[in-house]
Amino acid sequence: MLTEAVVGRPDARLRPWVDRYLGYREDAPAPLVRREVAGAFVVLILGWGAPLDVRDPRVTGRGTSGNAFLAGPFDGWCATRTAGTGVGVQVILTAPAARRVLGLPLGELANQVVPVDRVAGWLADLRDALAGAGGWPERFARLDAALTARLTATDPMDGRLRAAWRRLDASGGAVGVAALADEVGWSRRHLAVRFRREFGLPPRTVARLLRFERAYASLGRTVLTAPAAGAEEGWAERAARWGYYDQSHLIREFQTFAGATPAVLARPGSHPSYPG
Repeated sequence: MLTEAVVGRPDARLRPWVDRYLGYREDAPAPLVRREVAGAFVVLILGWGAPLDVRDPRVTGRGTSGNAFLAGPFDGWCATRTAGTGVGVQVILTAPAARRVLGLPLGELANQVVPVDRVAGWLADLRDALAGAGGWPERFARLDAALTARLTATDPMDGRLRAAWRRLDASGGAVGVAALADEVGWSRRHLAVRFRREFGLPPRTVARLLRFERAYASLGRTVLTAPAAGAEEGWAERAARWGYYDQSHLIREFQTFAGATPAVLARPGSHPSYPG
């Protein structure tokens, strides 16, 4: 169980890129298994202590075990397992933020869980520095310094790609790929190829994930914020409000991205994901 959770507010220069830091301590005297939902974002875990096993159930052997890794973006849910005491910091990065901070196309990370020392030496050094720091304020200050330095050292992304992401995000995934391509002045094919290379997933999949993230947040089950669903609404009404064709469409998407129906996830005591 999560025995300590400390939220850190990043330096003002980082806030367009990083929403917050989550410092955590988790004690699991018995194996603790969770289901982590899909997302168009990247999860950075810089931890020490008990390792975390992460497995993609769609592909045998896909996953990793460790306490410092990068995950995603993912277009399916994953299973995690840990036992013992884990301590660390979790940072959730939007795809544009991860592309800029990491300095590599996210096509190399899509549907992957990769130890940080295989991605960048500075991340492994940062993990060691956080582990040796005297407390959470010092750790968050070290994160500020490292991430600010990365933003200074990496080149800005193509403005049309940034615009395409902002448009999709602002619409909650409601804008079509053809309209998106017209708006940025590219062909659909060129947009799809560039978008997938830089952000890890095709724009159509990202649109589905953005819609799912908002629906999932409405269940009160994520670090993202959104209004709570009305208690008097049925699932068909909620499906329409969240942008799905019908209740069946909503259920299929939840089973793909969360491994369970929204009704199951809405029950008290159901599997948590991304503790916040």
